[in-house]
Amino acid sequence: MHTNKSSSLKVIAVIAVLIALFLIIATPAIVKTSLERILEDLVIVVQDRPQFTSGFAIFNLFYPIWQALAFVAGITLLVMVPSILRGEKWVFPTLLFLYAIPSVGGMFMFLPYVSWVGGFPLPMTISWVGLAGFWSLILLQDADKMQKVVDMLVLTFAGMLATHAFVIGIGSQRQLMVRPAKPLYGGIATYILTLVGEVNWIAVVLLFAAIIFLAMRKKTGWYLGIISAVSIMVINIPTQFIRTKTLDYLYGSILAVGLLIFLLIPSFKERLFEKSEA
Repeated sequence: MHTNKSSSLKVIAVIAVLIALFLIIATPAIVKTSLERILEDLVIVVQDRPQFTSGFAIFNLFYPIWQALAFVAGITLLVMVPSILRGEKWVFPTLLFLYAIPSVGGMFMFLPYVSWVGGFPLPMTISWVGLAGFWSLILLQDADKMQKVVDMLVLTFAGMLATHAFVIGIGSQRQLMVRPAKPLYGGIATYILTLVGEVNWIAVVLLFAAIIFLAMRKKTGWYLGIISAVSIMVINIPTQFIRTKTLDYLYGSILAVGLLIFLLIPSFKERLFEKSEA
């Protein structure tokens, strides 16, 4: 752990308990309400736009998955409290990983809610809570201001890119499920979805791993961040030219470029892993 100050450890522990209780108690209720509202609206929408029928299978699968991940993350936070108070070294990267789960999951669930339901975005509260834990932990670590700035930018961009990449994967699966030529593909414009979606999903896994290793000051995290960003760029850019009806692939590429810039800035890079790792 990067902080040995007992006061900071107590604050970190209190935040962990509060977020844990939110993830265990409030999150399932928020997800249930959000999912039901989305499905109710989709029932009406698909009557005129049957291409969105894939939303039933997609949302019924992934909302409960993120709900369960958040629940287990909450349990884990409670179990970790004694280790947090002791300032054990492994706690910092683990907490960042656990807080990234509701941050990414809540943001994903927020997007369909805005698209189909409107009004106050209930799932966004899950993301806000995760980000509150994520950012407060970075700010409370025992490090100089520049280190905190580097961690805030790099780790936040990694989380943002992971969120967008997961959404790209969801969009690809949704469109593949209702493709006109099914079970065939009907051309490169559809088949490209089988590559861009899976590559982005693989990048999500690598980015979560990158967050953990970067928090441990391991060069492995730096490489995983580079690999994820480059992979997304290399597949998203040509996909954007092939599928021009949306700019989602361009946005993903821009986020990837942003992460790459932060990872490659010399003054940032030297703070992302220990000198012995160089």
